[in-house]
Amino acid sequence: MKIFVSFTLWLLLGSVSANESTDCQQTFPQDIYAALREMTASLVQLKADMRLQTQEQVQQKTEVEKLKTELEKLNKQQLEQAAQQKTEVDKQKQQQIVQQVAFTASLVVAGETTLGPLASDTTLIYKHVTTNIGNAYNSNTGVFTAPVRGAYYFEWTFGAFGDNIHGSGGWLVKNSEYVFMAFEQQKDNFMTTSKGATLLLAVGDVVFVRLMANNLAYADGSHHNTFSGFLLFPI
Repeated sequence: MKIFVSFTLWLLLGSVSANESTDCQQTFPQDIYAALREMTASLVQLKADMRLQTQEQVQQKTEVEKLKTELEKLNKQQLEQAAQQKTEVDKQKQQQIVQQVAFTASLVVAGETTLGPLASDTTLIYKHVTTNIGNAYNSNTGVFTAPVRGAYYFEWTFGAFGDNIHGSGGWLVKNSEYVFMAFEQQKDNFMTTSKGATLLLAVGDVVFVRLMANNLAYADGSHHNTFSGFLLFPI
């Protein structure tokens, strides 16, 4: 900008002769210098205005970036809160589901059969499932698996025709522990036995019933041999 003003001034001074220059200086020197001073002042003001405008633009850009950052932060917080709330809701639903546990099953769906006598204790698979809330009982294996830590109540029954040789009974088993046995033996007629137990189970503990060796279990549409259980309360 300074070069442009100096060059303009040089052109003005160089376009007149020495005499003319002297005459001009004598005629209107004040007008030229006043015009130059006014031009210089205008250029200085313009430069200052441009600098101020640039600063304002930079400040506006900074404010926009700051606002954008705040909005992104707020959106992130809202998304995190929504995800956390969803997780809590899902957790509560899952807790409610696993706290609803109950099942009842018998040996056969239809027909009749007599199991035993067998040479060793044998896990019974109760195929006819009337109730399985929470799906903790597996009708393919005969095993109940605790979905939540808590106190559970179990009941198992046995029935068979007495022959004066073999009894009818079996064990309630927790994992590999034989807990309680239900047993009955008669020389004739139909015999039944049942027992119940409350067990403290951890998540993943298994409970099932084993027919005792050399014992009988008769099954038909009357469903004499059953296995039931339900969650009393979680712990």
